[in-house]
Amino acid sequence: MATLQSQVIINDKKEIFGWAMYDWANSAFSTTVGTVFLGPYIASLASESAKAFADGNARFFGIPVAPDSFLPYCISFSVGLQVLFLPILGAIADYSHLRKQMMQIFATIGAVATILLFLITGNLWWLGGVLYIVANLAFGAAMVFYNSYLPDIASEEQRDSVSSYGWAMGYLGGGILLALNLAFFIFSEDLGVPSVLAVRINLASAGIWWLLFSFFTWGRLHPRHAARPLPAGEGYISIGFKQLGNTFREIKHFPETLKYLLAYFLYNDGIQTVIAVSATFAAAPIARGGIELDTQTLTAVILMIQFMAFFGALLWGKLAKWIGAKQSILVSLVIWAGVVIYAYGGLYGESRVAQFFVLGAFIALVMGGSQAISRSLFAQMIPIGKEAEFYSFYEVSERGTSWTGPLIFGLVNQMFGSLRFGILALIFYFIVGLILLPFVNVKKAVDDVKKYDAQKAA
Repeated sequence: MATLQSQVIINDKKEIFGWAMYDWANSAFSTTVGTVFLGPYIASLASESAKAFADGNARFFGIPVAPDSFLPYCISFSVGLQVLFLPILGAIADYSHLRKQMMQIFATIGAVATILLFLITGNLWWLGGVLYIVANLAFGAAMVFYNSYLPDIASEEQRDSVSSYGWAMGYLGGGILLALNLAFFIFSEDLGVPSVLAVRINLASAGIWWLLFSFFTWGRLHPRHAARPLPAGEGYISIGFKQLGNTFREIKHFPETLKYLLAYFLYNDGIQTVIAVSATFAAAPIARGGIELDTQTLTAVILMIQFMAFFGALLWGKLAKWIGAKQSILVSLVIWAGVVIYAYGGLYGESRVAQFFVLGAFIALVMGGSQAISRSLFAQMIPIGKEAEFYSFYEVSERGTSWTGPLIFGLVNQMFGSLRFGILALIFYFIVGLILLPFVNVKKAVDDVKKYDAQKAA
């Protein structure tokens, strides 16, 4: 075990590049599927199905559901499953030292489920939600193991910049595929491809992109420890529950880490919900509280956000060095709160497209940076040997995996019949985050971890 550990080098540029390439690979799912094409596409299919019912709601196995709320409900349900499974998976990965192998398995499952979105047509609109649940669950599981490598590949003083670099690569990779998909969608009719078929091809392309570019990561990311055999009479599931039980008993050693997680769960749930529902909100008719943008305009805005977010993520990495990680996150939350308020009260009239572009620029400025610095700050607050397990809790509200936000958005939208009220409800998450985060003592959190690691080593 010691020999394997000695063969790997921290801050190795080739390994960091390979690690960041997974962000490049899986961001195609976040952008092409989660942010742009799937929400409006499923909502349009569900709306057609809903015409058969007097209340205007579609039926999912007999349950009435507003067409615009179906995918947010699916997002919420998939994260509910993550709450149940990810901590166990993280504990298994930390015990067995099979993080890389488990990352490969779940990335493959997620990519294949995404490719199968090609099958979604007509009355099969509900299958899109089911496949999204599978893909998003696998996405979150793979991200647990991906994030847990950050403390291993980057030294403490390099983690903010390395985390920001990974997010920047994700925005660049996701943006490039989105640009290709946009071009294909715009010119699909000229190529003899119906627009509906073009959307299905674009959805499947995200899974292919995710799977192919993951091989760069598999080739350069090193295992940190030799695989650990199971004790006699034990299985990985039973070991996982025991490891998780030990962590809950030891969690009292990390009160500031818990405080940070609570603040993060709330404010990042708001961030992820805004990202997840933005396409649905922008494409919905004005009568339902949307801004009625066509798909080409919407995709162009999202594409602009992707490429601007590349620079925004790098900028926030530098901002964290200038004013501190926690302070840079607080600045981003103030901007996020302003975005939500303006999305509710503005975006009217003939200038709504220009307004949406400006609002998108503010989102791009903080989107990657707030999450990248949150990830690297958390890396300083977790003990050695429990990286995947602690990141499994973190992943409950990481990229693409919000829970209560989509549920609240969907319910408020269905109750009031307006997407704008659903957007306004999200202000709660940013306000509470701004209240809680200043109370996190980062220095004490780092000292608690160092004290715990020293005691374990002794």
